[in-house]
Amino acid sequence: MSTVSLERNLVISTEKLQETANEIRKLALRAITKANSGHPGGSLSLTDILTVLYFNLLKHDPKNPNWEERDRVIISKGHASPGIYAALSLAGYFEPEEFVNTFRQVRSKFQGHIDRLKVPGVEVSTGSLGHGLSIANGVALGLRLESKKNKVYALLSDGELQEGQIWEAVMASAHYKLGNLTAIVDRNRIQLDGWTEETMALNPLADKFKAFGWEVKEIDGHNFSEIIDSIQSGSQRDLTDKPLLILANTIKGKGVSFMEDKVAWHGVAPKPEELEAALAELTTN
Repeated sequence: MSTVSLERNLVISTEKLQETANEIRKLALRAITKANSGHPGGSLSLTDILTVLYFNLLKHDPKNPNWEERDRVIISKGHASPGIYAALSLAGYFEPEEFVNTFRQVRSKFQGHIDRLKVPGVEVSTGSLGHGLSIANGVALGLRLESKKNKVYALLSDGELQEGQIWEAVMASAHYKLGNLTAIVDRNRIQLDGWTEETMALNPLADKFKAFGWEVKEIDGHNFSEIIDSIQSGSQRDLTDKPLLILANTIKGKGVSFMEDKVAWHGVAPKPEELEAALAELTTN
């Protein structure tokens, strides 16, 4: 297992980050294939963001998941659990093979949607979409009331932005001046039923958040330099009272050519021969 520093701003090469991201993708796909169930597309689109957080910028301690000084990551898109479990396992919270071999099995702690009571490193149980930002608001408010400097990150899917509760939370974040909150949208443009813009159009998404009083940064969600710069800008905003939105443009199924931008891979497990082809691609990339 990896050893993760308790301090932010580690100097990790892009090559190492890419290697780690590929390993996360491999573990996630192996687990989904073994279980014959899971969500590969959204796990793979979120992977590079998870890699930067848990292996480069986040203040956390895998040996002490409840460490008071940790940054809080509220993962609203809890159905991307294969990618989340894979990242946490490589970060040192538990053994990777335990996750791969028991994912979605009866009595396994690695359920299809993440569970904070069972999996170390998971802050909040999510899976029913649209709730994560409201929870993150409460966490950010609580930390501020206690004069703590911990940062709060909310990882959202784009499809859940079609839910009304999200926009109530967006209003609340700005109203309560939560400068310690950064929301990151995994903007892969595809949800269960197809393209987001055909199901219920979200654009102009950046302008909507700005109109609600947020600072917005739009990035390539697979460019490590852009991910790092945008998250760092959020962690250094101690004097601002605006919440930050990072609109991360991503590709569903990123890293596996036959999965990329395909709605069919939202919640379908690869067959063994498809897994073999995917692992080969991720080994050579």
